[in-house]
Amino acid sequence: MSDGLVAGLHIVATPIGNLGDLSPRAADTLRRADRILAEDTRITGKLLRHIGAKVPMTRYDDHSSEEDRQRVVAQLGDQAIALVSDAGTPLISDPGYKLVRAARAAGHTVHTVPGPSAATAALTLAGLPTDRFLFLGFLPAKAKAREDAIGEVADVRATLVMYESGLRLGSTLATLAERLGARDAAVAREISKLHEECVTGTLPDLAQRYADAAPKGEIVVIVAPATQAACATDEELDDALDEALGRLSPSRAAAEVAERLNIPRKRAYARALERAK
Repeated sequence: MSDGLVAGLHIVATPIGNLGDLSPRAADTLRRADRILAEDTRITGKLLRHIGAKVPMTRYDDHSSEEDRQRVVAQLGDQAIALVSDAGTPLISDPGYKLVRAARAAGHTVHTVPGPSAATAALTLAGLPTDRFLFLGFLPAKAKAREDAIGEVADVRATLVMYESGLRLGSTLATLAERLGARDAAVAREISKLHEECVTGTLPDLAQRYADAAPKGEIVVIVAPATQAACATDEELDDALDEALGRLSPSRAAAEVAERLNIPRKRAYARALERAK
């Protein structure tokens, strides 16, 4: 057992950019751990060299098996094992929750050493409401699945926070603009690093900016919450849909009317299908 560090699982947040963001407690925990579970031992190895620590490491990620997990759990009774991700707080869009659940089920203690998280850091940069926010992680890569995922949260009265890669940023912003309209949004990149930036604007503006320019680095997209829908009456909705259906398909008519009347697209589309029969 490590000197003075209680046995069990220690969830340790690591820097998302600037190594100076590692807390003294996190550094101390990593130095005194019996073993460190890391997504990529090369990345964590650089952090350990920075703090002058020499601790055995084992790879633990999304591909780790049930046998790997049970092997770790069996060691928690007399060892202090630290779990880290490549950057930020473990379990936030990173592997680990199954290990935490298994450790608790086996009666072992679980400790957390809080610290950096790209999601919350981006919220502080964006200048958008933070009283309620919904973290979506990474949206699906396939276009249809991504559209469906955005549609599910279109009416949520909370700021939306999601991670994205540079290569997919332009297409994701275009889909967000199509499904959510001209909401205020922000793209935060390289948080806490030398080239940190946070670009703000409406979703259409940002989609255009990044359409043909894939930025480098870790990216967080933040989107303002849905506004309170206008209370359009059924009669007003029907009149607007009847006119639009004379020119457009039900889906396009619903999109046009929903934007004009400031109502949820789901409501307009369901009514459009009825009127088109």
